[in-house]
Amino acid sequence: MRTKFHEQLDELTDRLASMCHLAREAVQVATEALVRADLPLAERVVDLAEQIEELRGPCEDQALGLLALQAPVARDLRQVVTGVHLVADLSRMGGLAQHVADSVRRRHPDHVACGEAEELLTRMGRVAAELAGLAERVLRTHDPELAAEVGSRDDELDDLHRRLLTLIQGPAWTGSVPAAVDVALLGRFYERFGDHTVVVGRRVIFLVTGTVLNPSAGHSAEWSEGVPAT
Repeated sequence: MRTKFHEQLDELTDRLASMCHLAREAVQVATEALVRADLPLAERVVDLAEQIEELRGPCEDQALGLLALQAPVARDLRQVVTGVHLVADLSRMGGLAQHVADSVRRRHPDHVACGEAEELLTRMGRVAAELAGLAERVLRTHDPELAAEVGSRDDELDDLHRRLLTLIQGPAWTGSVPAAVDVALLGRFYERFGDHTVVVGRRVIFLVTGTVLNPSAGHSAEWSEGVPAT
């Protein structure tokens, strides 16, 4: 019975990692669509987001079934509870990538951003995809050191976000107000995507060590459970 239980845990872990892999692909494709103002690529992101949502239900059902039927304790319990929370984080990552694609679809055939703003957004998209790749590895390996690295890499994304906001608020900005709003929203989508990868890492640290960290207290401080809003 316990062997079957752990096989089901492994299956849940694999599904969660697959959701993260799809989120990484979605944010990569969304960024390419943004740079190229490419409508078919933007539509591809919608398909990827739907695939993530198709995995959400089975993951939730499996996790809740394990809680109800197996009564896990200690680390096994933490793994199941962590899985329940991770489903929501990974779903939001897919939704945020779709928000980027929706901006492309709304402005097509025009570019949503140009010049330095587009360059910064492109870099944000690249870092976001790298963070999702790290998060997938964390989910598959349950390596707490790798999980902590996600938080460190997210600092780079936060710095790019600050630079983007400074650009659109500065005197050198020559774009329109609607263009500034579009850029600000895109920056927010990428920034929140990164935040969710950090939460994935923190949840894995909780799974492995039982330590719960405070998202508002910095990457290395102790923290209480919390999930960033989409």
